[in-house]
Amino acid sequence: MIPVTILTGFLGSGKTTLLNHILEDDSHKMKFAIIENEFGEVGVDENILSEKADEEVIEVMNGCICCTVRGDLVVALKKLHKRVESFNGVIIETTGLADPAPVIQTFFVDEDVKSLYKLDSVITVTDAKYIIKRLDEEKPEGVENEAQEQVAFADKIILNKTDIVKDEEELKAIEARLRKLNPQAPILRCEYSKINPKELLNIGAFDLERVLDFEPDFLGDEQDHEHDSSVTSTSTRMEGDVNINLLERWVQRLITDDGANLYRYKGIMAVKGKEEKFIFQGVGMMFSGCFQGRWKPGEPRSSTFVFIGKNLDIPLLKYGFEACRVTDTLRFPIGTKVMANCGQWMRGKVIAQWDEGNSYRIELDEGKVHVWAPVDIDNYVRAV
Repeated sequence: MIPVTILTGFLGSGKTTLLNHILEDDSHKMKFAIIENEFGEVGVDENILSEKADEEVIEVMNGCICCTVRGDLVVALKKLHKRVESFNGVIIETTGLADPAPVIQTFFVDEDVKSLYKLDSVITVTDAKYIIKRLDEEKPEGVENEAQEQVAFADKIILNKTDIVKDEEELKAIEARLRKLNPQAPILRCEYSKINPKELLNIGAFDLERVLDFEPDFLGDEQDHEHDSSVTSTSTRMEGDVNINLLERWVQRLITDDGANLYRYKGIMAVKGKEEKFIFQGVGMMFSGCFQGRWKPGEPRSSTFVFIGKNLDIPLLKYGFEACRVTDTLRFPIGTKVMANCGQWMRGKVIAQWDEGNSYRIELDEGKVHVWAPVDIDNYVRAV
């Protein structure tokens, strides 16, 4: 039977980063399949994991494969079996909003799946910066706290982003809180999701008896997993390029105003003036982005974002994103004399448009110094 590792953890804890480390590490000499379970209409994780994302099942590094499941996991596992029966294992990455119980149950209640696969371990990734806040979140009556369930079901807990929480006493307090929920799971500290894959894959750690001890009805037929209706997702894909400076200013304003309600946001952007893709992601008020991978010849340049959070103003998010799209031609052709705002207004000449994502590169008359206007508005550049 094929061993299966379930990788769970709240949004933004570092699950996809961990998968990338596993894919890039050839020391384990293992070949496995990754099943991505996305939350939302438009997925971006498969593009972050690999650029070969034009099929439902895609080949990634080292001969491994990755597929995205938005429907029935049982159907997906049965369809995949012939393709992966010679592999060392399967890794299922659950959405960060998932209670892992229904995924675990799949391997015990479906007879076909039971005969083809065996559950090897449940690995839960936690974010040292936010895990206590997520564990303390009050939910409506009858709604489970997903973060608590993810920790409780773990056979091994990864305490990630310990570089952000630098105080040793605080880290010990976090570990004590995790042990209160799950006294038996070992806790591994790490930064940037860097863990030896041999700590996670084919470790034979799952123990059904332990699960039945704290949840006796686990294998019953009437398992009802109700989700918090205030937590929603929105995703948008639009054709064309964005202005990177407008995008960064919009995201910064967004996380300043509403960061506490943003559980996870991520996207892949086509930036005007750049051949590389801009990949951004964030949790709460922590945002990062970088250029990574080039657009292929003939590949449509489009931009995608996914936001997941509490009480999201979805129309406002979509409007703000679309406002970052580059639609109009720039006002000043190359060679035009302009005034550039350099703390004071200085005369210069436009020598390039869409230079490294900026609307203009301007050569100042004084000293022939080059400056950039990030956005084509009078605050930065105006007619002489």
